[in-house]
Amino acid sequence: MINKLISLSRFNKQVVMILVDSTIVILALLASFSVRLGYWYLPESSIAWVIICSPIIAIPIFIRFHLYISIVRYIGFKALWSVAKAVSLFALVWGVVGFMTAVEGIPRSVIVINWAITLLMIVGFRLIARWLLTERIGLKGSNKQDVVIYGAGSAGRQLSIALLQSGEYNHVAFIDDSNEIQGNSINGVSVYSPNKLKEIINKQEGVTQVLLAIPSISRVRRNEIINFLEPLKVIVRSLPGVSELAQGKVKIDSLLQINLIDLLGRKPTEPNTELLKIKIRDKYVLVTGAGGSIGSELCRQIVILRPKKLILFEINEFSLYQVELELRKINLQGIEIVPIMGSIRDRKRLEIIFNHYMIQTIYHAAAYKHVPLVESNQSEGVLNNIIGTMRVAEAAIATKVETFVLISTDKAVRPSNTMGATKRVAELVLQALAKESSSTCFTMVRFGNVLDSSGSVIPLFKKQINEGGPVTVTDINIVRFFMTISEAVELVIQAGAMGKGGDVFVLDMGEPVKIYELAKKMIQLSGLQLKDENNPDGDIEVKFTGLRPGEKLYEELLIGENSIKTDNTLIMRAEEKMLDWSVLKPIIEELHQSALEFDNNKIRELLIKIVPEFNPQSIAPQQIKTTI
Repeated sequence: MINKLISLSRFNKQVVMILVDSTIVILALLASFSVRLGYWYLPESSIAWVIICSPIIAIPIFIRFHLYISIVRYIGFKALWSVAKAVSLFALVWGVVGFMTAVEGIPRSVIVINWAITLLMIVGFRLIARWLLTERIGLKGSNKQDVVIYGAGSAGRQLSIALLQSGEYNHVAFIDDSNEIQGNSINGVSVYSPNKLKEIINKQEGVTQVLLAIPSISRVRRNEIINFLEPLKVIVRSLPGVSELAQGKVKIDSLLQINLIDLLGRKPTEPNTELLKIKIRDKYVLVTGAGGSIGSELCRQIVILRPKKLILFEINEFSLYQVELELRKINLQGIEIVPIMGSIRDRKRLEIIFNHYMIQTIYHAAAYKHVPLVESNQSEGVLNNIIGTMRVAEAAIATKVETFVLISTDKAVRPSNTMGATKRVAELVLQALAKESSSTCFTMVRFGNVLDSSGSVIPLFKKQINEGGPVTVTDINIVRFFMTISEAVELVIQAGAMGKGGDVFVLDMGEPVKIYELAKKMIQLSGLQLKDENNPDGDIEVKFTGLRPGEKLYEELLIGENSIKTDNTLIMRAEEKMLDWSVLKPIIEELHQSALEFDNNKIRELLIKIVPEFNPQSIAPQQIKTTI
């Protein structure tokens, strides 16, 4: 029977509730007369019609107070308060109608008695229905997961109710920092202090997850809680923050696995909102590599900053389709978005596009960035990262583009691989062209690894953990700088506004992160144990694979020791050697020809000539011979 009710459509459920309420209203009136008179009352015809027709008065009032909108198994205090107001109005109106029609035999006390009995029956029906439905739903999953909620505030209480109604979780305890709440009970669940958590988990062996229901907590305090939970064998999940909800990235009822940026020990940078607008607001903006990790985030933030027009330039058809589709969903301001497929190596086409759309600001994110792949495809790395960048820059100068911002990398500093060397040469090309051009302001921004970008360690580790391991780390001592994609993009945009021409900006990214430690934390926060010599019965082991071709143990952001502070304390301007275009141009032309001929030995020789600090950590791949 209950299963049939649950399976009914929303409309049919509302019809059932109306029929039940109508029956209750009639029975309540009969009961009211019986209580008043002291015997079971059978109404005379003069009064019977007033009782039988009472639903005609009650149901419109109940509908007006939205009694049939709330889902019974989710009904709460607000819904019950609406029931009380609706029943009160019904009892009053019914009494007025009865006396106005001059029906004899209706005692005035019946109105009060009817109000009390109707309220009791209507509320009682809904509470019993909620209990039956939630119990039934709870029977669907026999293997409920025991969980602890950290945070007994409004978010924690709502989450507790949601878990009860889901039938998939068993909420065993609240944990809260407030001494005033500790020792109390909320919805039948006790509230404990944080120092009791370990005891609770050990006592309740079925506890598998700790849910952080404190979306407004500071990042410092969140880090403290995460570090406190780290030794415990539980999965840590967190309610989404307000900003994530506002941007539509998550739904209100979703639980996110703990955000790894909380583990990196660095406070996110706060952008200068005025700097963000300068080169974008009401301007014609183009992003190369618009479908990539950095490029797509650039596009997301640019749309919010309201350019006059945003041009998406991308060679990959599917990536272009995806980013355009996403942008149209978040484009609330109606900004014109133009997707264009093309190669950054085609200068003529670039000039046509820049002229046609009157481009004022370019963010150049198109690049090959995967270190081992570029190492084994040096010609393509040169053609794309150096020649492609140069072609975009030349087209920008020819069409008098105001601002050109290059997305660079920490791997360009004393590079040990071809990818880093090509990005350093790209920086030098733009610095040289900046001296030659008075119309276009060239700026470069250099930063470390971004979390969850394509090809980064974070998604790789997640995949490996989900598959049961092992988690692969190249070297136990390898360290990297990390930042969020949104931070990186904010820096790129601000750097574009701060640049005077030929500037290289770097971010103070704090202390580098040891990749091995990051891997261990990811394993632990997945509710698993590290398997090593100290714990041979653990779940996931970390396997060291050795440094990849061109990879080094640590990255740097500055070539030398010289840097100049800017108005933003976290952004520095690098003071580094530059080359004149007259010196650089012939070497670039020779490098271009060598890349077209797949002459890897010559490529490496020329890269070292341009970037003397380039120290290759791998043997150059065998030159590929081609026959035409």
